[in-house]
Amino acid sequence: MGSSELARHLGLSAPTAQRLAAGMVAHNLLRRDAEGRHHLGQRFASSQLADAATPVLEWLVQETGESAQLWVRRGDQRLCLVGAESESELRVFLPAGSALPQSEGGSAAAALSADDSSESNRRWFESVSQRTPGLGSVSAPVRAHGEIVAAVCVAAPLPRVPSPGEAFGHLVAQAAEPVAGKLVTPRPSTTTVDGGSESSIRRPPTYRRQ
Repeated sequence: MGSSELARHLGLSAPTAQRLAAGMVAHNLLRRDAEGRHHLGQRFASSQLADAATPVLEWLVQETGESAQLWVRRGDQRLCLVGAESESELRVFLPAGSALPQSEGGSAAAALSADDSSESNRRWFESVSQRTPGLGSVSAPVRAHGEIVAAVCVAAPLPRVPSPGEAFGHLVAQAAEPVAGKLVTPRPSTTTVDGGSESSIRRPPTYRRQ
């Protein structure tokens, strides 16, 4: 709903409602679309994101043999929302709830900030010993409602996977699609979504191990 409708609904003056809404947008509690309407923001979508990502991350572990995580941005940090751990004795894994500064770099940091750079059209980002020597990762941005809401990441020891991007880039890009698909609310067929009507929205694929 717009600020005026929000003010009426809450019994507040329009300026007060606008200030409250702006503050909630700044903290990702609400998001504002191009037409000025407000919707629930990324923080409220965390549970939905985790539920959508869990089976996809498990599929990634099966396909790659490496650990996989879903990262979300929280201000100047990134937060591991959910993960699936490799069964290899030598593995890279950070538990859910782990937070890292965006400034430290890494493929997930690059994917989460892709819209702030000239590389917004890239499907995946690779990191080789950037944050931690001997470790590499590849991440793909998850886009919903025209913005990046998360990053799917596979991390591996470099002795086993010298180039995570070359090995797994196509897989993390593929994995990001069904996660995003769970977050997109279908609209009436008279409106277009990504250039097509509701009937042409791509449904999340069902993954099977080859």
